[in-house]
Amino acid sequence: MAGIGALSGTRTASGAVSGAGIRLENLTKRYAGSPGPAVDNVTMDIRPGEVVVLVGPSGCGKSTLLKMINRLIEPTSGRIQIGEEDVTGIDPVKLRRKVGYSIQTSGLFPHMTVAQNIALVPKMIGWSKGRVSSRVEEMLDLVGLDPGEFHGRYPRQLSGGQQQRVGVARALAADPPVLLMDEPFGAVDPITRDHLQDELIRLQHELHKTIVFVTHDFDEAIKLGDRIAVLRERSLIAQFDTPEAILTNPADDFVSGFVGAGAALKRLNLTRVRDVGIVDFPTAAVDDPLQEIFDLLRSGTTNEVLLLDRHRRPYKWLRRGDLTLAKGTLARAGTLVHDTVTRDATLRDALEAVLTDNAGRVAVTGRRGEYIGVVDMETLMNNVHELLEEDRLEAMQHRHELAEARARRTRQAQEGLGGAGGSLA
Repeated sequence: MAGIGALSGTRTASGAVSGAGIRLENLTKRYAGSPGPAVDNVTMDIRPGEVVVLVGPSGCGKSTLLKMINRLIEPTSGRIQIGEEDVTGIDPVKLRRKVGYSIQTSGLFPHMTVAQNIALVPKMIGWSKGRVSSRVEEMLDLVGLDPGEFHGRYPRQLSGGQQQRVGVARALAADPPVLLMDEPFGAVDPITRDHLQDELIRLQHELHKTIVFVTHDFDEAIKLGDRIAVLRERSLIAQFDTPEAILTNPADDFVSGFVGAGAALKRLNLTRVRDVGIVDFPTAAVDDPLQEIFDLLRSGTTNEVLLLDRHRRPYKWLRRGDLTLAKGTLARAGTLVHDTVTRDATLRDALEAVLTDNAGRVAVTGRRGEYIGVVDMETLMNNVHELLEEDRLEAMQHRHELAEARARRTRQAQEGLGGAGGSLA
């Protein structure tokens, strides 16, 4: 069996490897005893550095298709090319060390610490001890976990969201050009899932890997994908296009079923908080003297203050009326901050958070939860109205084009009848 060199991806200014293109050519998987193929003759081109999401009904073969890329499942026939290299017939174990892989349960080894889990593949491929140690610290920081706090923990000591972050860090540790993700956020609660999706978007802005992501959730596909492949049974491609194109012009009724109702609202998943107006907001720290906080609230310039904890993370909303409850301490005063969004959250995430909080705004946070600013209901609703207006204009244009096409066909038919009548005369 042939060996494998470094899969070809370009290098960024920092020296990191960015994404490599993937080509699947007539890829097929048949299982003995099954009447038809699980994956049937799929051809797909994935560009370097893009996020492609595979979405389809349960049992359509999307996970099988994904696992054939790194040959966790061997294809029955067809060809797989990553970068300039045909990887169909090379040593599959060596291939997997060059392709990042993240799954729903994180796949961490329970007897290994966080650091040991992340270091696993770099050690296997012969990195030096110093380079491995440095990479572990870098990866933990990259996924928003404090290296000093999490380095020596075991998976059982982590929350579900933290385990998934470590799983992504391990998948990226050896700097692969390609990252395969099989429903990686499917087992966590909705709020954690939203934040993990935001983290992936932020990471991709920094790393520019080629990511193939499997999900059954079309909203997740819209939020994450540069392009979405909607798959039928046997992974036959119903439509492979941008989220915008699929939302506004689904190829057929099968794709329309995935889009579902409320396409305009789903388009809120295409705009990020960082693309709209994040405003500053009066803040105070828990360590500030109470009198300073009271003076700020009584000054008349603001009716509300966002209280930040010792790590500058949003902690409580304090209003003027809360001062009567303070009595020398903030323990009982104010309302705890229950939800925040990141700059990479979608407008839909932000709108849900604002409506849940029922106070007309939500705090925006950075990589480690530190306060950045606030996005308010007025800003969000202005963007919703703009999207709805765009949809209305597109629908009018589409109706106009259909009417013109009908009129054109009518004229052509009449001209054809006229010509036929002339020849009979």
